[in-house]
Amino acid sequence: MHEPHQHRQVAESFGSDAERYDRARPGYPGALVEGILAASPGRDVLDVGCGTGITARQFQAAGCRVLGVDPDARMAELTRRSGIEVEVAKFEAWDPAGREFDAVTAGQAWHWVDPVAGAAKAGQALRHGGRLAAFWNVFQPPPDVGEAFDAVYRQAIPDAPNFWASSILDVYSVGFTTAADGIREAGTFGDPEQWRFDWDRPYTRDEWLEQVPTFGGACQLPPAKLQQILAGISAAIDALGGSFTMHYTTVAVTAARAGAR
Repeated sequence: MHEPHQHRQVAESFGSDAERYDRARPGYPGALVEGILAASPGRDVLDVGCGTGITARQFQAAGCRVLGVDPDARMAELTRRSGIEVEVAKFEAWDPAGREFDAVTAGQAWHWVDPVAGAAKAGQALRHGGRLAAFWNVFQPPPDVGEAFDAVYRQAIPDAPNFWASSILDVYSVGFTTAADGIREAGTFGDPEQWRFDWDRPYTRDEWLEQVPTFGGACQLPPAKLQQILAGISAAIDALGGSFTMHYTTVAVTAARAGAR
C-alpha cells in the first residue's frame, strides 16, 4: 500500500488472466452498496478501476446506471459483457466531458490512482452532494492458516515480508490514511469517513488456489516460483483439513462533494 500508484505495471498485469480474476475475486457486502447509495443523491455511478466488473455489476443489480473506467482493455471487455459501458483510460487522464455522477466508486482499485489527482478528478465528475467511496476487502486468515501460508511464501521468497502472519488490516491502514489525505487535499469534499463491514467466507483448497495467482505481483513471478507457492499452499490447506474460513474486513474511505458548481 506504499505509493502503489507509482508502480502501475502491477495494476496492469491483472488483465493477463482476466477470466480467472473475475471468477476468483470476492465481491463486496450488500450493506456497503446500500450505504453508498443511501448517502448519494441518485443512482448514476462512475466505477473507477472497474476491472472485470465485480463492483459495477453489484451496483447495476441495485438499479444503478454504471459507467466504468479502467486502463486495461482486457479487463474492460469482461465488464462490457455485463452490458456496462466502459471507457479505457487511466482515471487521472480520463475526461468527464461535462458528465456528472451521483457516486464515484473504486473497489480494490483506488491505491492504483494518484490519491490527490484522483480525488480532484472525482470532484469534477460528481454533482453537488455526490459521494466518493473507495473500498477494499482486507483478509485476515485464522492464525494457523496465516502461519502456514507465511512459511510457504518465505520458503519460496526468503526476503518476503512477514505478511500472512501479521495484522493485514494494520498494513492496509496506511493506504486508508493516504486515501483520506488525498481527499482532503483535493479541497472539494467534506471530511472523509471510514466505514467498516466484517464478514466471513469459507474456502476449499481449490477455491483459494484459484485466487492466489490474481494477487498483486503474482503475474510477475517466474512460473516455477509461482508453482512452488501454489504447491506449498495446497499442501498446507490439506494439512489443515482441506478447507478454511477467511475473515474479511471491508473498509470504505468515503466523503461527499461539498460546495456548488
